[in-house]
Amino acid sequence: MFPPVRSVVSVQSHVAYGHVGNAAAVFPLQRMGFEVWPVHTCQLSSRLGYPDVRGDIFRPAHVRDVLSGLEGNGILGQCSAMVSGFLGRAALGKVIAKAVGRMRDSNPESLYVCDPVMGDDNASGTGVLYAPADIPAFFADCLVPMADVVVPNRFELALLAGMDVRTVEDALKAAKAVIGRGPRLVVTTSLPLPDPGEIGCLAVTAEQAWLVRAERIPIKASMHGTGDIFTALLTGALLHDVPIPQATAHAASSLHAIIKETIRREEVEPQLIVCQEYLLTPPYLFDAESLVLG
Repeated sequence: MFPPVRSVVSVQSHVAYGHVGNAAAVFPLQRMGFEVWPVHTCQLSSRLGYPDVRGDIFRPAHVRDVLSGLEGNGILGQCSAMVSGFLGRAALGKVIAKAVGRMRDSNPESLYVCDPVMGDDNASGTGVLYAPADIPAFFADCLVPMADVVVPNRFELALLAGMDVRTVEDALKAAKAVIGRGPRLVVTTSLPLPDPGEIGCLAVTAEQAWLVRAERIPIKASMHGTGDIFTALLTGALLHDVPIPQATAHAASSLHAIIKETIRREEVEPQLIVCQEYLLTPPYLFDAESLVLG
């Protein structure tokens, strides 16, 4: 008999053009060998930022019905993981929280990976919130405590922990505070390092921590969807039972190579299709340095 293919439910936004949300997450997970069941929270022509963006943002009831249909057909309980990303409103988060609970009722070993998309640093390093004002508290109080894995950027980690995060030491302290609420693993991206030519990715559990250092790539224009790609790559590696430090290094290395090739081609949207081999085998691999927890 053939071994069963593991599956992932991905509840995120979707665009016809470009690679953000499910348009960034589904293909990497498929290339890594997973059946992916995308549940779209919206359907837009492109990401925001283009001059003519059209489509619909789906009501939470629509997303609930799609997830209920998966459950009613016995599909939701078969999945190995659920991934969630940007929330346009807290009501959608409540739908996701209930679906995670039902998934775990059927499969207690399933993984919930929460990408708490709320904002990011601008060119000056100042965090900018682009989610509704009530979303940070909802993530911190509801979805993050339910999650097995949380994947914030530097700004989002600071929001979740309620403390300033500017250094690796700050990030360690903040990640430990978040872990104290329930998650087993916090992986923070876009972390500033003392060397301005480097950027860090920090993986923290209750007992251990690892830092992946990468060359900082100068980007003239903002590149969207990179966090969604990273979360998908990390999720896939963890589901393949890759140890946390190696899974983090793989995700960081693959994404780094994709960004470099995208810039080389003078493109704005991440070149996932051109770079699809990097999803499995990046052309180089960063080290994951073990840190001593204080």
